[in-house]
Amino acid sequence: MAVGTDGGGGGSVVRRRGCSCSKEDFFPEESFSSWAAYGRALRSTGPRLADRLTSRSLEATELHEVRARSGADMKRDLTWWDLAWFGVGAVIGAGIFVLTGKEAKEVAGPAIVISYAVSGLSAMLSVFCYTEFAVEIPVAGGSFAYLRVELGDFMAFVGAGNILLEYCIGGAAVARAWTSYFATLLNHEPDQFRIHATSLSEEYSRLDPIAVVVITAICALAVISTKGSSRFNYILSIVHIGVILFIIIAGLTKADTANMHDFMHFGARGIFASSAVLFFAYIGFDAVSTMAEETKNPARDIPIGLVGSMAITTGLYCVLAVTLCLMVPFADIDRDAPYSVAFSQRGMNWAKYIVAFGALKGMTTVLLVGAVGQARYLTHIARTHMMPPWLAQVHPKTGTPVNATVVMLFATAVIAFFTDLGILANLLSISTLFIFMLVSVSLLVRRYYVTGETTAANRNKLVACTVAILLSSVATAVYWGLDRESWVPYAVTVPAWLVSTACLWAFVPQARTPKLWGTPLVPWLPSASIAINIFLLGSIDAKSFERFGVWSAALLVYYLFIGLHASYDESKALAAEAAARKVEDGQVAPPTIGK
Repeated sequence: MAVGTDGGGGGSVVRRRGCSCSKEDFFPEESFSSWAAYGRALRSTGPRLADRLTSRSLEATELHEVRARSGADMKRDLTWWDLAWFGVGAVIGAGIFVLTGKEAKEVAGPAIVISYAVSGLSAMLSVFCYTEFAVEIPVAGGSFAYLRVELGDFMAFVGAGNILLEYCIGGAAVARAWTSYFATLLNHEPDQFRIHATSLSEEYSRLDPIAVVVITAICALAVISTKGSSRFNYILSIVHIGVILFIIIAGLTKADTANMHDFMHFGARGIFASSAVLFFAYIGFDAVSTMAEETKNPARDIPIGLVGSMAITTGLYCVLAVTLCLMVPFADIDRDAPYSVAFSQRGMNWAKYIVAFGALKGMTTVLLVGAVGQARYLTHIARTHMMPPWLAQVHPKTGTPVNATVVMLFATAVIAFFTDLGILANLLSISTLFIFMLVSVSLLVRRYYVTGETTAANRNKLVACTVAILLSSVATAVYWGLDRESWVPYAVTVPAWLVSTACLWAFVPQARTPKLWGTPLVPWLPSASIAINIFLLGSIDAKSFERFGVWSAALLVYYLFIGLHASYDESKALAAEAAARKVEDGQVAPPTIGK
């Protein structure tokens, strides 16, 4: 394999034959050239952190200089058809086939259809925000690149850490669910295919070797060809849609409306608590935005692919949820394989094999699209040197990021081998809802603030309104999480959100108009996305937030000791290159990093 490295902390790309794993591949920056240099860098942590907190990348930097760090370009092979099926393949998998059972039985009851609708609304709002960014900044970095451009390097790194966590945990959760349905297909209990390690904690003691094998096979396919992965994905997705239609049609022939009489058995709190977990079922669409760099016509293909696939997915989820609850009373729904067991309970034992087969196909496509998306995130993060640049290399023959794909799927396999699905689903929802909230904030900043054009007064109004939107949303979510009965606080926090958004709409002029495709109803739509994402966060259990806090602390430690100094050196190298080009073009004015 040919591997390129950045010499001298971000200079020209050096091509090498073979798999190089020298220090220069991982730490080529000046700050890591010697222990003395590293000591000087650590002593400068304060000023460097201040610089990174306020530095915002330029769109042109993300599109050209940063992308060039991969040595070879990704192939522009994808159309809206590919993206739409990637969207469907990325989303419809373990969530609907596994989590529906547990949530309907224990948390939401038949009202789980409302839970899916709420989660779908939240996801659709985020889709609109993502789409504008993906059209305007079509690079592999997805939300990481968007955050770098609008909120700066530090917030981009915080988002990046959660993006990587989202994909590792999401892939691990789907791989473990794959084992569950594979066992059902063979008339076995899922744990019969797992190894029980009694010396480990109960939540991590069911070792899953089948999940590791599946992830390894997906990794091999993902590194060969993006277009090949796309063809494999939409063939499987078409079959998968056929199975879903079978479930709906065959299931409704066994419908009993009496099963829906106790519709809101667990009340409104159960609906929203379930929505927060079921958001897991919608995760994956953001992977499509990372394929913008490989899309032939981003302005046309991305909106059709993203919005279209999410609309189809939300509709199918709601109908599937209704079908399940009509087939059997919610108290009798099976936790692990709800649809397969439901058909068995209604005398259609043969149908469970079709359902299990379809579920396996769906989960396979989710793993494949996740593998493609997560590698592209990591590639772009490594291009900025927040992660070792060795991970940014694109193979010149396959046009795929081989190193990033292998590393991400190795991490996914390790998590899948040890960790229970329930733990993964809650932690994943926190990470994803947090990222989607940040992207919505970024869209407000993008529309209302341009350096050098927005006046100080309008900038201050934007900050005040955005902070008010965030605080009112957090207050609503916190009070909901406290499980109090009084409605009085909502009478304050909800109108506060409305007033904050209205003030932004009425008193702050938009500083930017999208060139190709824009999110509608700004600022209302991104503000609503912020509010609903934060509200769903308030419905997640405290233990999951503790795990999230541990991960966030580990991210901060890595950033302060490694990522900060590497990305600081790289930004200066990019500035020097830009200055050199301006001198060559007869422009002697030095460039400015950020907007």
